[in-house]
Amino acid sequence: MPRTHARADTQSQTPMLRVAGAALLVFGAAMLGGAAWGQDDTAQGSDKIITAHGYSFYGDLKYPADYTHFDYVNPDAPKGGEISISTLGTFDSMNPYSRKGRGGALSTVMYESLLGEGVGGEIVPADVYGEAYCLLCESLEYPESKDWVVFHMRKDAKFSTGDPVTAHDIAFSHNLLLDQGLKSYADAVRKLIPKVEVIDDYTIKFYFSPGVSRRSLIEQVGGVPAWSKKWYEETGARLDESRLETSPGSGPYMIDSIDVNRRIVYKRNPDYWGKDLPFNVGRNNFDKIRVEYFGDENSAFEAFKAGEYTFRTEGSSKQWASSYDFPKVTAGQVVKEDIPDGSPPTPSGIVFNLGREVLQDKRVREAVALGFNFEWTNESLQYGLFKQRASFTQDTPLMATGAPQGAELALLESLGDVVPPELLTQDAVMPHTSDASRLSDRRNLRRAMKLLDEAGWAVGNDGKRYNAQGKPLQLRFLLNSSGSATLSAVIENFMSNLQNMGIDAVLEKVDSSQYTARERDRDYDMVYDSYGAFLGTGTGLEQRYGSEAAAYSLFNPAGLASPLVDAIVTASLAADTKEEEDASLMALDRALRYEFFMIPTWYNDSFWTAYYDQYEHPETQPPYALGYLDFWWYNADKADALRAAGALR
Repeated sequence: MPRTHARADTQSQTPMLRVAGAALLVFGAAMLGGAAWGQDDTAQGSDKIITAHGYSFYGDLKYPADYTHFDYVNPDAPKGGEISISTLGTFDSMNPYSRKGRGGALSTVMYESLLGEGVGGEIVPADVYGEAYCLLCESLEYPESKDWVVFHMRKDAKFSTGDPVTAHDIAFSHNLLLDQGLKSYADAVRKLIPKVEVIDDYTIKFYFSPGVSRRSLIEQVGGVPAWSKKWYEETGARLDESRLETSPGSGPYMIDSIDVNRRIVYKRNPDYWGKDLPFNVGRNNFDKIRVEYFGDENSAFEAFKAGEYTFRTEGSSKQWASSYDFPKVTAGQVVKEDIPDGSPPTPSGIVFNLGREVLQDKRVREAVALGFNFEWTNESLQYGLFKQRASFTQDTPLMATGAPQGAELALLESLGDVVPPELLTQDAVMPHTSDASRLSDRRNLRRAMKLLDEAGWAVGNDGKRYNAQGKPLQLRFLLNSSGSATLSAVIENFMSNLQNMGIDAVLEKVDSSQYTARERDRDYDMVYDSYGAFLGTGTGLEQRYGSEAAAYSLFNPAGLASPLVDAIVTASLAADTKEEEDASLMALDRALRYEFFMIPTWYNDSFWTAYYDQYEHPETQPPYALGYLDFWWYNADKADALRAAGALR
């Protein structure tokens, strides 16, 4: 799965939740591509029935049915202690599956699914891409055609109330998401999964629609969170409401305490049913996970220095470069560690709202982009610590380079008139370069002026740009006031360059709650946001980048609706081989960059972490997850030493 954590001067102390709304379930698992089954085949008519302890689309599963633990974990990791982290902003709900309210950090942590994942939604296992293993199920079976799947559930799985987790709960949860979940999720799933059948208390079957791609369907149904049907029916609660009360989960953690807008504490369930499963060996090691809320980045950092929380993933280059010289770091009581990240960087950047008429002209978007000076920004504001991102599959074999050739070219040529002729012959779109010595690059400014003139936005007597009807060229940038000070400085300088072009550019800083509401409603011209990187194909690509849900999908902040992109995604979903799939994804990267709905900014190929020296992790980190909430552990002796020295209370 692509990296989902914030990376470039956007403070984010909690891992990306499995749901930025439940719809991420469509392609948290659905974006898993490549890899395949290592299972037993049983002939049944003309279609083989495959029985397995996990699932993937190609090849063999890395871990056999009798695996004892994942290779990267410490199977002898001690259990105990607390890890505490921070996040910015506020929350007023513990139901993150609704558009209403602002969900609390890690508020999906209580829930498990048939195919397992990690705390905070991280990929498990984190050392392979495109493989999922049974958690609430003990096995699954499906025909070679993948027209359906049957999950055989573990009879010992229980909610924290002691009630069994049954097939009735899984079917209820699936239907609840369709009836009361996010519209983009429900619309996508209804097309693909017309029927669910409870065969008995511990066996459930999902049927898939004829004529649709079989990509990611099994992962999709296997990733539905298991909610208690009994609790929802007894309480009358709804999935689409804001509430602090939560349904019981079956996971290793449960809520300990909630202090609205201040902190959330999760505790390990001492009666967790699955603690001895091979899937969980060496994982879920902390007794408590505490999340502290702060109003701004500075107060959060000062609280870390004071020991109010103990683990930090740094998002600010300024702080990483210049602020980790306080006495506890010098004394070795706080560890500053740069940990390699093997997944492709999140495609973050300045996103254009394509629903705005003024931004539907690509020439305007290209002109605006020329106002962003990465080189100056990186050197002057970010200590030269970042690289410039160009691709949605940056630094992977799927990144489009040069002009298309081979299988990629053949695919594009097969799509007909939907492909612009220049896409077949020109090099993949790359970000412009700028003069690092000055914020305003005169060469780029001249290019931008020419593009705006061509687009019909002429300079008036007052130096502002107007169209033929006398309407000024206005752009509003929405920014979360509680976010990174460095990001704010970057955007302020970018807006200054736009104003120098004659654009009426205004930066609107709003508090976290307003920002969330306005972002959901696309009440902006531009916003700093992100899409999803991809290493494999899946139906989640349609939800992220497809036209059908473009008008309302929370995961398509630009509202991108491109027949070109749609055609490539359709072709990718129909790929029969890994080679065809890779060619289609390279073409998709090329097409997304061609559509130019985002100004790519920067990326970092490592995790910046700082933590009090009471935590340990495997010597070799897996490539696809940092895993500090998942497979790190607590060293009680080191913790006692920190307290004895006064570094921690």
